[in-house]
Amino acid sequence: MKKEASIVIADDHPMLLKGLYDELTSNGYNIIGQADNGMRALELILTLKPKLALLDIEMPLLNAFEVFKMAREKRTETKFILLSYHKEKEYILQARALNIGAYLLKEDSFFTIEKCIESVLNNEEFFSPYFQDSALSNTKDELKQLSHLTASEVSILKRIALNQSSKAIADDIGVSIRTIDKHRANIINKLGLSKSTNTLTSWALLNKDIIGEL
Repeated sequence: MKKEASIVIADDHPMLLKGLYDELTSNGYNIIGQADNGMRALELILTLKPKLALLDIEMPLLNAFEVFKMAREKRTETKFILLSYHKEKEYILQARALNIGAYLLKEDSFFTIEKCIESVLNNEEFFSPYFQDSALSNTKDELKQLSHLTASEVSILKRIALNQSSKAIADDIGVSIRTIDKHRANIINKLGLSKSTNTLTSWALLNKDIIGEL
């Protein structure tokens, strides 16, 4: 049965963690570990090897994205569900950039949580009903656009996301400013951004977490 799948849960808010634990266990789910910070969550995932981990995104020591990346580096097969209050598109983009296909809001019903768990265990994506299909489709399109960038363009975009100037980037990689400006123009075209001054820099700073995963 699906409810026999081992689960680790993590949230740095004691009441929310207790509420999640009580709700899951009273409905027959097998909770094998609880954590109130990201480092402890990672330790539990690596030692207990649960089938599923439900993690609050923002936790002390390590956030859920960092836990996921470190767990994957250790080749864990645990499946992840993110829990958050955040409704901003950037969080969905970052989850998708890491190939995390499950994202719930803390306001979602327990019925929704159950549907999400079932979907993830069946290797299917599941996002909170709050997010419209059109919005989810748009995030896929944005990631597809990023995939069209060359290695050089990705390298430059990462530096732009660190708020480096064209001159600093040119000096850093040993090319002319004109070459950097040409790359910037190509990136703007590929991402479908407006050609206004500083548009690319503003976009890169806003999406620096996603860019960092490229």
